[in-house]
Amino acid sequence: MAGPKLTKAAIIESLHEKHGLNRADIHTIIDEFFEEVKNGLRNDQVIELRGFGTFEVRTRKGRERARNPKTGAIVAVETHGVAIFRPGKELKDYVWDLRDNKTEKE
Repeated sequence: MAGPKLTKAAIIESLHEKHGLNRADIHTIIDEFFEEVKNGLRNDQVIELRGFGTFEVRTRKGRERARNPKTGAIVAVETHGVAIFRPGKELKDYVWDLRDNKTEKE
């Protein structure tokens, strides 16, 4: 099971404490970063962050008979894009043994 959430506010606070930067400036930079990623995806670009991972848009084929999980109703779904994240090798290696190490320490 996943641990507690790390929110944008917590990241801003952590960066403020580590580097003494203005919280408003950090917030602006993070928001602008997210906008750049979203704009890149909207323009069908692959966003590669070396050492972290890759964001891209893939096309999910539409179907005539999909089911609304909330109501159970049969609905048609058009072909649409979905955002995909693939972790990079460094990130995969970093988290590989994380769960096993936590259970051994407890």
